[in-house]
Amino acid sequence: MNSTNVDKFLKAVVDADSAPVVICDLEHTIVYMNPTAVERYAKRGGAALIGRSLLNCHNSESNDKINKVIEWFGESTEHNKVYTFYNEKENKDVYMIALRDENGKLIGYYEKHEYRTRESMAMYDLKNGEK
Repeated sequence: MNSTNVDKFLKAVVDADSAPVVICDLEHTIVYMNPTAVERYAKRGGAALIGRSLLNCHNSESNDKINKVIEWFGESTEHNKVYTFYNEKENKDVYMIALRDENGKLIGYYEKHEYRTRESMAMYDLKNGEK
């Protein structure tokens, strides 16, 4: 399979995620938002945020933390995941994840949401599953 096909599959995986995915380069420019993220951040501009700085969406204390994490990611190829906070309302943990190229070079990052709430959908329910 060539890289173009792989790219299509990777985009499909990210787009199918029910959690918001906002991908940034090392200059903190938002390079991609999955449909869930576009909807989630609609009040802040939604898809219009693509191409803008993520730092404009946070306060200076958060920006300092983001920059420290990026610095830490750059120190070692083993530094790839940092727990950033727990969202009680949505019962989820949130992490910053390093993105690296095929040689291990840091190329960006994204925020990962892991929900703690147990799934309520019946297993293999093909009639009532998500659409």
